Amino acid sequence: MSRPAGEYGPSPTNGRIPGSTPLPPRPPVLESMGGTAGFVHSTVPVAVFVIALALLSTKAAVIAAVGTGAVLTLARLVRGERLLATSGSLTGVLVAAGIVALTGSAKDFFLLGIWVAFAGFLATFGSVLFRRPLTGVAWNLLHGGAHAWREDRQVLRAHDIATLAAASVLGARFMVKQWLYVHDATGWLAFAKIAMGTPLTVVAALVVAWAFRTTSKRLVPGRPAETIARQKA
Repeated sequence: MSRPAGEYGPSPTNGRIPGSTPLPPRPPVLESMGGTAGFVHSTVPVAVFVIALALLSTKAAVIAAVGTGAVLTLARLVRGERLLATSGSLTGVLVAAGIVALTGSAKDFFLLGIWVAFAGFLATFGSVLFRRPLTGVAWNLLHGGAHAWREDRQVLRAHDIATLAAASVLGARFMVKQWLYVHDATGWLAFAKIAMGTPLTVVAALVVAWAFRTTSKRLVPGRPAETIARQKA
């Protein structure tokens, strides 16, 4: 007597519930953050600002940075990228330029990023102290908000680690940039922004991706054993 396919051992569906929609392949971390274009878009205006500041006035350097950001945004839009995905870096440059216009100090071009990092550190580190790490909250929201993820010690520990990784990156950015800001090291502020930007974000994102994958394996139904149990019930 033939047995139903998949009753013993994994089936060709790789553990998915028959008839369910296959999960889309996960994009590489850098691509999910905007890819190489996103990295260039966030760093080139900063480099242009510092170079122009060494040769021209503060006002001219701000105009050069904003103009560079606008050109890069337009180029990405022409390539077919969405406005929401391309406008973030330009918005940051515009806000930074507005702060410099108000204060007249070139180092204030980096002020927004410094305090955004501080606020992010408080939010992420505080969420771990309150036993609600933000990466776990985000995972639960993305999966309907119906999972008791905090009751699984392994899952909670994974999100503690992931959220602390994000907090470490944000805290390091704040401390280094604030020290440079106090010491009027505008050129080094630009270097710190670039060096501690996308590279460290990718590292933290890899840890977050690991926590998401761990949580999904433990809490999202669809493994063969669970499927068999439902069929027998």
